[in-house]
Amino acid sequence: MDVQATAEILRVFDKLPDPRRANARHKLLDILTVALLAVICGADGWEEVEAYGKAKFQWLKTFLELPSGIPSHDTFGRVFARLDPEAFENNFRKWLGKLVDLSGGKLVAIDGKSLKRTFEQGWDKIGMAHMVSAFVQANHLVFGQIKTHGKGQELSAIEKLLKSLFLKGAVVTIDALGCQKSIAQAIIDAEADYLLQVKDNQPTLLAKIQSVFAEATLENFAGMISDSDQSIDGDHGRIETRRVWVLWNPEHLGPLAKEWPGLRSLVMVERTREVNGQVSKELHFYISSLDARRSAAQFLAYTRGHWSVENNLHWQLDVSFNEDQRRIRKGYGAENFSRLCRMALNQLKNEPTHKNGIAIRRHTCGWNNEYLLKVLAA
Repeated sequence: MDVQATAEILRVFDKLPDPRRANARHKLLDILTVALLAVICGADGWEEVEAYGKAKFQWLKTFLELPSGIPSHDTFGRVFARLDPEAFENNFRKWLGKLVDLSGGKLVAIDGKSLKRTFEQGWDKIGMAHMVSAFVQANHLVFGQIKTHGKGQELSAIEKLLKSLFLKGAVVTIDALGCQKSIAQAIIDAEADYLLQVKDNQPTLLAKIQSVFAEATLENFAGMISDSDQSIDGDHGRIETRRVWVLWNPEHLGPLAKEWPGLRSLVMVERTREVNGQVSKELHFYISSLDARRSAAQFLAYTRGHWSVENNLHWQLDVSFNEDQRRIRKGYGAENFSRLCRMALNQLKNEPTHKNGIAIRRHTCGWNNEYLLKVLAA
């Protein structure tokens, strides 16, 4: 059963190029597999990876070769610092291709996250690793990931990520940074649809959309192809009302409409929040390639679903995987360890029988080999 459950994971790593000399003492496949299993089981750094390997050595020997025993934490660190991150990512995506189905307009949210402790000096954060991830909202899986050369270079990373993913049939959401014509074109070229938030980085477009919706609201959307919907929820003394209006008349933007590839709809979302009698209101605007076959309720679900990347990915990586406290800084080590964490998170989320949170599931994997095998087979 051990070999059967781990076979798919071993195949993920089988074709990765080894960055070391031919006379290396430890097999690359063993190093990668032990590291992933250790991270699934709660390891948050290379010393913990080594400790896990030594504690589970006899069990690991049932499906790994380990000719020179468990590598030291320094060896793990050196290998992952030199391991080609693009090759690692390509193998990661091939494995995910079997898990992710984007047909039927499933939401793919693209967003970035800084790895806050990966800079060398406290006064110089230029070297901080920043990762852009594609997150499938339907099953909370990380679909792809790429490192940027600093937070300010996130846009070029988004373009590269879009071109490398198979997105046919998906609806891609990106915050205002991604509201660029080149991004919209890349999504259309991938045979997907987009929903892009419009903010001050596109001042002309934002002003025109605000004007269109202001006039439409005054005239009660007369003579326009439109739809609207709302949702209300609340807890702990907070009531939040979200209302959405969708216009399928992008020509009201004038010449601007023709500048945006595939543009078919304009969206306004009003969020009203009441907390202890205090009421606040926000308006958000979007452009989209989605046509009138989608309802306003679906647009509202997409705008809400985009922010699930914060709660279901970024928050879990910080709280359950201690990502913001990790001090891996050499070579490609930070982004490759981050990729291990996302692989581990995908596997843990895919195992349906355990009802506890991710942190407890990680501990359970470390305590119980049978449960770890369930996670690997998920």
